[in-house]
Amino acid sequence: MFVDFYEALQISPNADSDTIHRIYRILAQRFHPDNQETGSEENFHGLTEAYHTLTDPEKRAAYDVQHRDARRLTWRIFDQSTAPMGVDGERRKREGVLTLLYRKRVSEPEQPFLMLKDMEELLGVPREHLEFTVWYLRESQLIQRGDNGRFTITLKGVDEAEAVLERKAGSVSLLTARASA
Repeated sequence: MFVDFYEALQISPNADSDTIHRIYRILAQRFHPDNQETGSEENFHGLTEAYHTLTDPEKRAAYDVQHRDARRLTWRIFDQSTAPMGVDGERRKREGVLTLLYRKRVSEPEQPFLMLKDMEELLGVPREHLEFTVWYLRESQLIQRGDNGRFTITLKGVDEAEAVLERKAGSVSLLTARASA
């Protein structure tokens, strides 16, 4: 199972080695097994493994390839070769963008935004195919774009994303019920 070392150290994948070292020292003190208040042997060993991997240039380069692939697999909704075109394809892209931004808001509330480039990579849809989608979602007030080009989901968007997720869950349970009948 893939472990996100950047998430374990609570740092950006762009962090330099000095930042990694400083953050590791802070977290290692907090989770060291000798710390009676917040010590955790499991967390400490995870942090140490992350630190040793990310501070070794060769190990980090190999890990970054795995990290990028794991991130794509986690978020990928479309495969360009089989992505439908037309109205159904556009609806699926809108649902995909909303789902991405919803997941981002829930999993990282302190950084609930994505750039268009991130959405392009995670969904496997070229930028030019996302422009109409993003325009539609913005005009519908389901997402908003900040001055820095980062997109976030709105309250109205959260409601729509949850409705989409419920519909998909209902479809899956209907399919499983039919298959077992």
